[in-house]
Amino acid sequence: MAEGKGIQGGLTNYGDKDFAAYLRRSFVRSMGLSREMLDKPIVGIAMTPSGFNNCHRGMPELVEAVSRGVLAAGALPRAFPTVSLGEVFLNPTSMVYRNLMSMDTEEMVRAQPMDAVVLIGGCDKTVPAQLMGAASADIPAVQLVTGPMMTGRHKGERLGACTDCRRFWGKFRAGEVESEEIAEVEGRLATTAGTCAVMGTASTMACIAETLGMSLPGTAAIPAVHSDRLVAAEECGKLAVELIQNPRKPSEIITEKSVENAFRVLMAVSGSTNAIVHLTAVAGRLGIKISPERLNEISDETPVLVDLKPVRRRLHGRLLCRWWGRSCPSRNPPFVAPRYGGRDGSDIG
Repeated sequence: MAEGKGIQGGLTNYGDKDFAAYLRRSFVRSMGLSREMLDKPIVGIAMTPSGFNNCHRGMPELVEAVSRGVLAAGALPRAFPTVSLGEVFLNPTSMVYRNLMSMDTEEMVRAQPMDAVVLIGGCDKTVPAQLMGAASADIPAVQLVTGPMMTGRHKGERLGACTDCRRFWGKFRAGEVESEEIAEVEGRLATTAGTCAVMGTASTMACIAETLGMSLPGTAAIPAVHSDRLVAAEECGKLAVELIQNPRKPSEIITEKSVENAFRVLMAVSGSTNAIVHLTAVAGRLGIKISPERLNEISDETPVLVDLKPVRRRLHGRLLCRWWGRSCPSRNPPFVAPRYGGRDGSDIG
């Protein structure tokens, strides 16, 4: 049995701890939970569903799968909502609200009785916000991403949001594509749940979360609609319970060395430049700084290994997922990818 404070953690301040515990248990019983369940450690599940966030359309299934893993490992799952940031639905820009989401995540993790937390996000600013919140709250945490969407097709060509969105819109503005065709393309650019099928900010941050050691190895690029995504979610639930038994906090996982590794992977995948801003913010929550000079050194030393839009030609697919599962190097146990050796925090350079 995992150890933890469970429902007794972080009691509401009524001036009487015993009364606070009694009242809480009474209210929890109204949710239909048995006394046996109330004696278990608790894994919080920070969920981010929203009718204004297409990337997170699969959230209910992910929450269910994480809960299944938590229960199987002997703990009590408790899902709770936080701010959800859908990139194309926010005015003037989603970046305005990243820190708001990080504060929401941090404070809800701190304020509510949980011994560990699984954070589920995907769209561009959600994963950095959750990592920032987790770093500040500093309880055992696992990041689960929603995964990339599948590609659409138009006239025999595979399409991926959002690189092809701008390409076709540019052709339309130039008069190379008629209004009828641009309307047809509109319905083929984003056809499933999940994040953009290119190496944009969402996929980049998924890779970075894995490299930092905050996500399970091999899970960054599993498509949102693939059954393996749900299997990964279940495993995240189990891992969260393991982290209650053998605690490792984000402050022990996100280190200067793992941040440097993440920057190196950013260069290797030719990821989004936005990731520099986000990774700097995550590291900053733990007082970690990487100088511009060191960042330039990492950039100069690291070859581009991934052939993905917007920099190159290809789009996400199952083949990439298998490749990334073998090759995304985490350096921080218990998330370490065994193929890449030691648990001593050595880098991949």
